[in-house]
Amino acid sequence: MKNKKIVIAAGTGFIGKGLIDYFGQDNDIVILTRQPLTDSGRISYVQWDGKTQDAWVSHLERTDILINLAGKSVNCRYTEENRKEIFSSRVASTQVLGAAIQTLKHPPALWINSSSATIYRHAEDRPMDEFTGEIADDFSVQVCKQWEGAFNQTVTPHTRKVILRIAITIGHQGGVLTPLMNLMKFGLGGYHGNGRQQMSWVHIDDVCRMVEWLYEHPEQEGVFNCAAPHPVNNRQFMRALRKAGGHLFGLPAYTWMLKIGAQVMGTETELVLKSRWVLPTRAIQAGFVFHYPELQPALQQIIRKLPRRRYHLI
Repeated sequence: MKNKKIVIAAGTGFIGKGLIDYFGQDNDIVILTRQPLTDSGRISYVQWDGKTQDAWVSHLERTDILINLAGKSVNCRYTEENRKEIFSSRVASTQVLGAAIQTLKHPPALWINSSSATIYRHAEDRPMDEFTGEIADDFSVQVCKQWEGAFNQTVTPHTRKVILRIAITIGHQGGVLTPLMNLMKFGLGGYHGNGRQQMSWVHIDDVCRMVEWLYEHPEQEGVFNCAAPHPVNNRQFMRALRKAGGHLFGLPAYTWMLKIGAQVMGTETELVLKSRWVLPTRAIQAGFVFHYPELQPALQQIIRKLPRRRYHLI
């Protein structure tokens, strides 16, 4: 895909950086961000607060793809204040983008709103997909439901809309692998809890490729699970990560350890203990092919790209 205009709301995080790497050389990228950086090449940064319409709205004119990644990180303690911000940051940004689109003469051709594969219930008995997945009502599920609800309530007659329920995303620029690999250096790369919880995952390159595929297939809209077709459980994930990194063993972190560690680190155990067993049925049925369907080759490719100063292979 070349010479397209792509606007990414809140595009300075891990997934945003992956999208910039993938699309930035051949396309014009506009990043909406609270703290703009210096423009570089075909990448430009525009101030927005994720709540109010302002000068940034004009940058949506004649956009080929609008991608919304906005939302406070859930890697925090679920205090009342943090819960409110987690909800409001997602709902407000989605609503203001929808309102802005409705004012444009030439609105975006495609609007992709991120969501999370954690919208499905804790599942150790069977996988969840877009057709048979069961949606529960715990905190993380409520976040996703309100997020998607705000998106679905917005009427955009001239803009195609897609919800991308993204699984745990792995890549060389950070994300979940950074803390896990740091633990492995100290021999702590074992399973978490009982290790049976499923970990649906996806390589950052396949996230970007699915965005490109969705743009190139205008007949596709609605909800898509963005997850590799071969999920693994936590024991298998950590074993594959140790193998890719050349570590022979790793001590496990039992649930009681995780509870203590989560308090110290200011996070929640749900992020590692919830069983996310999600399949990308719609995308596969429509013909999308993953470059990284299996975990081991995906991890090996990522670790090969890491600077040696960040991660030394044993």
